[in-house]
Amino acid sequence: MFAKKKQPPIKSLIAQGSQIEGFLRFTDGLRIDGEVMGDIRANPEQPSILVISETATVNGEIHADHVIINGNVNGPVHAGELLELQPKARIHGDVHYKALEMHQGAMIAGQLCPIVSEQEKPTLKLAASSA
Repeated sequence: MFAKKKQPPIKSLIAQGSQIEGFLRFTDGLRIDGEVMGDIRANPEQPSILVISETATVNGEIHADHVIINGNVNGPVHAGELLELQPKARIHGDVHYKALEMHQGAMIAGQLCPIVSEQEKPTLKLAASSA
């Protein structure tokens, strides 16, 4: 009845002590424990999950369906479905999300920008004035 969507498996890891410079594209799931200098983008045609651990630093733009952050991000974050900010998350940039889960201690230096679809927007009805 209230079944959750099945999460894609995490198939890739950028280990602690590793540093990557440049554009990074991934499918399914990616966990980052090291440092990435560049944009990270999930394949938009498949469900995706990105985990940024407390030892990780990302300097660039992030795009994925489900984003879990417990490290440092310098750049905007775009979570198409869910953005989870764990206690040690530090974001310097705007965050775009459909749903947000933020734990005590997480910090955002930027704007919170919820993604609202046309079906979810409240309708505005103006009362007709009668003379």
